[in-house]
Amino acid sequence: MAFLIVLAALCFLMLAAYRGYSVILFAPIAALGAVLLTEPALVAPMFTGLFMDKMVGFLKLYFPVFMLGAVFGKLIELSGFSKAIVTATIGLVGRSRAILSIVLVCALLTYGGVSLFVVVFAVYPFAAELFRASHIPKRLIPGTIALGAFTFTMDSLPGTPQIQNIIPTAFFGTNTWAAPWLGTIGAVFILIVGLAYLDWRRRKAAAAGEGYGDNLVNEPAPFECGKLAHPLIALLPLVLVGVCNKLFTDLIPRIYGETQSFLPSVVGDAKPVVQEVAKIAAIWAVEGALLVGILCVLASAWRPVIRQFADGSKAAVGGALLASMNTASEYGFGAVIAALPGFKLVADALHTIPNPLVNEAVTVTALAGITGSASGGMSIALGAMADTFIANAQAAGIPMEVLHRVAAMASGGMDTLPHNGAVITLLAVTGLTHRQAYKDIFAITVIKTLAVLVVIAAYYLTGVV
Repeated sequence: MAFLIVLAALCFLMLAAYRGYSVILFAPIAALGAVLLTEPALVAPMFTGLFMDKMVGFLKLYFPVFMLGAVFGKLIELSGFSKAIVTATIGLVGRSRAILSIVLVCALLTYGGVSLFVVVFAVYPFAAELFRASHIPKRLIPGTIALGAFTFTMDSLPGTPQIQNIIPTAFFGTNTWAAPWLGTIGAVFILIVGLAYLDWRRRKAAAAGEGYGDNLVNEPAPFECGKLAHPLIALLPLVLVGVCNKLFTDLIPRIYGETQSFLPSVVGDAKPVVQEVAKIAAIWAVEGALLVGILCVLASAWRPVIRQFADGSKAAVGGALLASMNTASEYGFGAVIAALPGFKLVADALHTIPNPLVNEAVTVTALAGITGSASGGMSIALGAMADTFIANAQAAGIPMEVLHRVAAMASGGMDTLPHNGAVITLLAVTGLTHRQAYKDIFAITVIKTLAVLVVIAAYYLTGVV
């Protein structure tokens, strides 16, 4: 019965998200409903002492990253740098290689620190124009954008500033550059196999005589190329974010040491505040890098940005609040579910997987799929089972960097089920339905999930990290 209660809570939240209801509202309802059916007297204590505590703790750590990433992405859009990058990439790769062009543009923007959601809005108009001109079915656009933005640059490539690559740092004491060779191997696998799949789908459609399509909705106006910034200037903020992220990752521990303490007041008996730098250094590094990127955009394109900065920054902060609160609510939900007797049955079942890396990968990707969120599912899994993962890895002599990379990559696997927020947004922006385009998004998800097994196999076969 305890297991059925946990399963019912998970299914209820998944259904609510799939139907488009707010996770911020329904995550606590689902969690406390499970508590009510298990131990009614603990509803209030669980809500205040566990759900809210975990939700606020998540926001304390990660909201600045969400906010700075959203503001940086919005400035890249307002400055016209995103248009300049897209135009230059298309000119370099060629319009005849529409799929490759869009994948590269999405990858460049995502790895440079632009939010996944911002990338969808920024790239779609250009994708539609290219696919229309190349007679490629519009239904392949979501899968193409998903490959470029939701896969290898989100959590595989070392140093990516996306939240999925940052969350494991707080649990494993690593940084965003963890396991660079394994991450690169996984990224290359995803890119090659993903492009091969999409090209096969394109050729199959062409052989059937299928073109771009008719009677479509949300069709963007044709892009008219005005005066754009030089591509190198447009790329500079993205490059600076990557370089500064690496630089700050190395410098912060040297400057601050293992811990830092300070007195919040010189009056009274205030206790010193102690900050464990090792657990927060990777987050500070990303925040500092994004600040540098924001300042670079402002310095490079002050006039076009400042005219729209008030409204643009409000939209960016609003989006960051919504995204971070969604994930934080799912994290609180996971903490409550993990405290129930039924979850122990799930954990015990997952513990039966003997290999520690496969165990971690299956756990993370399963919870990411259930919640419909890579960051939310990973936060739930690591919040509940990180100590177990660490103990098993240490017993097997596996470095924490490998745990980091496997967890990050697994989070972006089965999270893209139909109820995933990014999938729903992507289909809404492109004006397509799940019936029309979800098949290709799911195929990319399967490739992404297989890449985790490739990385695990590469580690065991070569020992490379």
